[in-house]
Amino acid sequence: MASVLVIDDDPAVRITIKLILEREGHAVAVAPEGRAGLARLAAGGINLLICDIFMPGMDGFETLREVRKCRPELPVIVISGSTSIFDSLESAPDFLALAVKLGAVRGLRKPFKPNDLVDAVRHCLGGEADASTRQENRQAKRL
Repeated sequence: MASVLVIDDDPAVRITIKLILEREGHAVAVAPEGRAGLARLAAGGINLLICDIFMPGMDGFETLREVRKCRPELPVIVISGSTSIFDSLESAPDFLALAVKLGAVRGLRKPFKPNDLVDAVRHCLGGEADASTRQENRQAKRL
């Protein structure tokens, strides 16, 4: 399985993603903000990055730009509780879509369902297993 780095300033989100992905067999490292995440990424061994967009300090856009400089091939999933700071305006920019234009593979709006996260991770890592296969794998791990 893959080694995943999760960068998010919300400890509950980091832990939730970590638990979901570890249940799927992935090794998961976490970082509370962009600079710490980049340091962990520089240590090597990461196959996938999941990064929040809106964080204090180095936000997800800046983190994504830096990741593209040092690891242009690394798949990135961006997450956000808001697709726009102007959610109520019709002409507001979609920040998840903007992050995808900047090089992220997928964008997920929080709160997302565990299966949506797992499917996005599988897509980014090149494995499109269906839900029944995932269920069989989880049951086999419990035995």
